[in-house]
Amino acid sequence: MTDYPAPVQRVLADAAAKGVALKIVTTQTTARSAAEAAGAVGAEVGQIVKSLLFRGRDSGRPYLLLVSGANRVNETAVAANLGEALERPDADFVRLHTGLAIGGVSPFGAPGAIPTWIDGDLLEFATIWAAAGTPFHVFSIAPQDLVRATGGAVIDVKG
Repeated sequence: MTDYPAPVQRVLADAAAKGVALKIVTTQTTARSAAEAAGAVGAEVGQIVKSLLFRGRDSGRPYLLLVSGANRVNETAVAANLGEALERPDADFVRLHTGLAIGGVSPFGAPGAIPTWIDGDLLEFATIWAAAGTPFHVFSIAPQDLVRATGGAVIDVKG
């Protein structure tokens, strides 16, 4: 078995606890952006899951949005689904709530539960790709399995 870095091991353990066995792919180049990730795994940009953490403007709560790499989040439209306005947090907030650094944030591996919303456009693909804890580690998953394992609500992030 490959000796993965601690963040990747946390992602694997969390996914396994949620009934998902992930196969980690180690990329030769960074996969910090959707375009980089798509190139690294030979996928379409739309198949890449951007794991974006936002902070509720009033509550300060974290919200995880799993967004197709082809899409931009319409924060006003998404806020209507969440019930409060959103703001982009700093790197410390992201690390505190996900346990991961920006560029490696995954749908799995957070130290606690984070309310999650999933871009409906991801369901158009048979397979999607997401970060696995570092900019050099990714995994593929069926979108329906991601929805089930994360308990995420499927929404239109474009508004």
